[in-house]
Amino acid sequence: MNRTNLILLVALIASSLVLVKTAHDARRLYTELDRAQREERKLADDLQRLDGERQAQATHLRVEKIARERLRMRNATATVTQYVEDPGAVPAAESAR
Repeated sequence: MNRTNLILLVALIASSLVLVKTAHDARRLYTELDRAQREERKLADDLQRLDGERQAQATHLRVEKIARERLRMRNATATVTQYVEDPGAVPAAESAR
């Protein structure tokens, strides 16, 4: 009887240690999951903010304003347009045949 009790005690202690280790691993994994989910939310917020900034930067009016101010560009009108003729080009009437 004494030997059986000793074997049962060793089995009880071993199963208790396995249970404690398993619970510790589960808590550690849950903490890592929670940390990863917080990071995901933070990155999603950053993506949304950056997407909004990108859309604000790419509006037609803003692009036109920058082109006028920084690049000193202007709209093409008949007074500022110069047409260049290619002397080696085939006239349009001949190419249509």
